[in-house]
Amino acid sequence: MEGPAEEKTMEVIRTEKLRKEFGELVAVSALDLRIGQGLLYGLIGPNGSGKTTAIKMLVGLLRPTSGAARILGEQVPVRRAVARIGYMPQEMAIYPDLTVHENIELFGQLYSMSEDSLAAREQALLKMTDLGERRNSLVSQLSGGMKHRVSLACALIHDPQVVFLDEPTVGVDPELRVGFWKYFSDLKSAGKTVVLTTHYMDEAVRCDVVGMMRTGELIGEGSPKELMDEAKVPDLESAFLAFARRSAE
Repeated sequence: MEGPAEEKTMEVIRTEKLRKEFGELVAVSALDLRIGQGLLYGLIGPNGSGKTTAIKMLVGLLRPTSGAARILGEQVPVRRAVARIGYMPQEMAIYPDLTVHENIELFGQLYSMSEDSLAAREQALLKMTDLGERRNSLVSQLSGGMKHRVSLACALIHDPQVVFLDEPTVGVDPELRVGFWKYFSDLKSAGKTVVLTTHYMDEAVRCDVVGMMRTGELIGEGSPKELMDEAKVPDLESAFLAFARRSAE
């Protein structure tokens, strides 16, 4: 019988044999993903495992060497649905010579937000990122962690339906990380689909589904509990190591 629970699992992101080569280097190989609506999906793996490359292909910043990807039913690169997608890159993608407010305002205007809607969203995001007192500070005067928070606020200003976050909590203090994850959970509860990369295993266990990447390949996928149970280990880090050893055999 159809109902809200079935609707919640609607497929939002799909990749088929997605591959990216840089010369002789295969950064991502045969990546197959099926990510449903309202899920918090975490990509984990060491540096160089292909996480960021995969995200960049999904948001249209890199052209795949082969394979295909669809977001919200549209072939990547997404054009008609671009306003429903948010992206926070690892590298700083905000303007250092503008204030925190001016950066957020600029991103909101790029998405044609109304003045009232933009003001309300800015207020909520400044509270979430604990940047209210730095609203009028130049980004160039902020610490690395604060710049990361501004980048997150800019990625979320237009209330996107699908959010890609590449290492969203790097350089963020532990207390604020807790607040970030509460917000990510709230996004999920509101039916948003959140795809993020992280090096922190204590964060990855909070995801609904985890995809383990190593040398460009997806070596394991499932809920944290499923992965730990399959590897017969008590924590996600040990599970990753077990899957990595298995994939190397």
